[in-house]
Amino acid sequence: MSQQILIAGGGLGGLAAALGAVRAGWQARLFEQAEEFGEVGAGIQLGPNAMRLLASWGLEAQVQRLAAFPEALVVHSALNGAVLGRMTLGDFIAARYGAPYATIHRADLHALVLDAARQAGVGLKLRSRIAAVLPGVGAVALRIEDGSDVEGDALIGADGLWSVVRSHVHADGPPLATGHLAYRALVAQQELPAALRQQDVQVWMGPHMHLVSYPVRAGEQLNVVAIVHGAPRGDAMDWDNAAVTTELLAAMGAVAAPLRDLVQAMPRWRLWTLHDRPPMTGPDEMVRGRIALLGDAAHPMRPYLAQGAGMALEDADELRRALAQANGAVRDVPLALRRYALNRWKRNARVQARARRNGRIFHSTGFVRWGRDVSMRLLGERLLDLPWLYRGG
Repeated sequence: MSQQILIAGGGLGGLAAALGAVRAGWQARLFEQAEEFGEVGAGIQLGPNAMRLLASWGLEAQVQRLAAFPEALVVHSALNGAVLGRMTLGDFIAARYGAPYATIHRADLHALVLDAARQAGVGLKLRSRIAAVLPGVGAVALRIEDGSDVEGDALIGADGLWSVVRSHVHADGPPLATGHLAYRALVAQQELPAALRQQDVQVWMGPHMHLVSYPVRAGEQLNVVAIVHGAPRGDAMDWDNAAVTTELLAAMGAVAAPLRDLVQAMPRWRLWTLHDRPPMTGPDEMVRGRIALLGDAAHPMRPYLAQGAGMALEDADELRRALAQANGAVRDVPLALRRYALNRWKRNARVQARARRNGRIFHSTGFVRWGRDVSMRLLGERLLDLPWLYRGG
């Protein structure tokens, strides 16, 4: 009889974990609190490390159909618009790392993995908010708010930044505000003036801010994310709020005309207050007994390395390998989950730390900003290309 894994959270990481568990020979039951499956937000950048995994899961053709594949990543000064550095993507990066660099709408990727999970036979349960985690002897259980209990051999907390499951693994309190605000917008390229339409990844760096734009949905839409410094807005957990262009422009300060034009061309903005946790310090932050954490529940990270989704997908694939080893003659589930955590925590911690460092560099001022710009002009591609990251863990 197959072992059963319970998964809390129906986001990208939870669905990928469920898909991996089924492919490892387990029965997977996933519990999502929302009324329906879906994703908020807009774009995701997928480095070659993430794209290789999606291809290995049989999703390459679907991603090819829905994603965009930029030819370059171009870094500009937000103050004067000058090009500081460039990284070649397209066929070059695909040949170098065995997979391309893609940009995709978050909802499109979520829908692909959701469909794959359904086809694999994952048990998907909506309107199932978790009330409690009930560890037991030789099993673990979830109590749902409707009063029902469900039991399994293992539990994966993939319930995001505000994870309920996390406190049963690593009770370190709620995530902390970073002091950064993310403004996000999505627009059809045909609605933009020709000069503002883009098919590459464009990064603008300025004092206390940066902005990233890139195509999604086969290039038909443009995703724009601006991150500025600012105090949290409203209820910390109410992270998706309407925003206005004038507030963003004021926070950005004096920037180059092309950047200002791009911001003003967006029909609407949504505002996120960014939170994170310190980089992980050991595997015990990811696993305890039959309970393990995955994705943002384990290692939320700032978006300055564009690897939040990539790390969740890598987690899911490593979990698949660990579960496969626990589904045969050896059935030590806690040992298998600990092996998963041991194989993931250092890489996740490195990405968390590097993302924080990038944020300081992106938003730097004074002499540090001057040094950044000079280094980028001299060593642009060598600084932007990250073999340790794109070759995988």
